[in-house]
Amino acid sequence: MTESFRRKKRMSTGNVLGRILMSLLVLFFLFPIYMAVLTAFKTKPEIAGSVLAAPKALYLGNFAEGIKKSDFFRAICNTCIVTFPSVLLIVICSSMCGYTIARNGKRTCLIRSIDKLFLASLMIPFQIIMIPVYKIFKSLSLQNNLIGMILMLTGTSIAYSSFLYVGFVKSIPLDIEEAASIDGCNRYQTFFRITFPLLKPISATVAALHVMWLWNDFNIALILLQKDGVRTLTVKQFYFFGQYTADYGVAFAVTLLSMIPVVIFFLFMQKYIVNGIAAGAVKN
Repeated sequence: MTESFRRKKRMSTGNVLGRILMSLLVLFFLFPIYMAVLTAFKTKPEIAGSVLAAPKALYLGNFAEGIKKSDFFRAICNTCIVTFPSVLLIVICSSMCGYTIARNGKRTCLIRSIDKLFLASLMIPFQIIMIPVYKIFKSLSLQNNLIGMILMLTGTSIAYSSFLYVGFVKSIPLDIEEAASIDGCNRYQTFFRITFPLLKPISATVAALHVMWLWNDFNIALILLQKDGVRTLTVKQFYFFGQYTADYGVAFAVTLLSMIPVVIFFLFMQKYIVNGIAAGAVKN
């Protein structure tokens, strides 16, 4: 009886410590957002006076100035144009690529090599290929072009997305595809009519993850979109910080506005992200 009581006491203590640790981690990750909200509603004298102090009144001038200076509505339109077509292409191309690797990787050396090449490419930082990308896109007249931005975002996302699809496709029984083949479907009909609808969980995961990642992309947009008319939100916010000056209030105000669409999207799609990654981790 005493030993059981001690075990329960240790478990209770561990739960309390775990909850305290989790609470501290939540506060740690929410602190930057808290600072951004405070700064966005402060005047410049209040920001200079104290960073942590709450504003005396909700100052909305930063939002109005930020929308005007950043040409916010054009920037958000550019961001939508490069984000959503890229995500659509990523889902289509990666699903076909992952399906091919999963079904033919063991039989074909070339496809197996492509799989290994994709995995190796995940370890290469974008900064290493940044200068070649700049020169290639400039020579092809794809710089300052939203179509070029879409192609680049799609190309840099195929490898990871295909990796997720491979694990999920392997969990789908081959009997379903063999039955479709007996009924007269060719390989393409089998994929688009039978297999692709079964990939809905992982497709939703890939789409949700890449909407958030591409919406917040900065490195690619900085080198490819240098004209003011085609800049996305992340690049527009960058220009609020100069060599000797920084307009923190306006910058954080625009940041909060740009976060709203992707936060709402994440709240609706978070269950698909968790379920899809867990399902894609299964390999037979």
